[in-house]
Amino acid sequence: MKEKSVGKLVSILYRQSHVYINYALKDLNISSSEYIFMVELYNNEGISQEELSSLLLIDKAATARALKSLEEKGLLIRQKNLADKRANKVFTTDKGKSYKETIYSALRVWTKLITNGMDENTIDIVLDSLKSMSEKAGSTNYAELFSNGGEICEENK
Repeated sequence: MKEKSVGKLVSILYRQSHVYINYALKDLNISSSEYIFMVELYNNEGISQEELSSLLLIDKAATARALKSLEEKGLLIRQKNLADKRANKVFTTDKGKSYKETIYSALRVWTKLITNGMDENTIDIVLDSLKSMSEKAGSTNYAELFSNGGEICEENK
């Protein structure tokens, strides 16, 4: 029997979504590695840069690079947090806000494209399953999982 690989399928979806986003948002000059920050900022205006990294499970260096690029494009601004001078709060600019509907529209089209032929119940099951898998992946302590020198410890399976 052929082995089922969730990782392979998720990887294909991830790569193809990046291809799609790069085409769909080309006129806005927003890349597939940047759009997710805009989406999160639309939902959490004024969030700290560190919180943004944590929410998206993206390392701080990659977050800083993406935010710098978006800031240079005039789509967001970073302001020092008055309560913690070491931290930045991130806000979308008017220009960044003006892109919101185009970005969301592109994401709706992508979702329709990849769920074409599925009924609403199936889509809900897939989304709930992906959310659950994402949460498990994000909360796993991999150092502990492989604590015996590279092999998965039985008690951690």
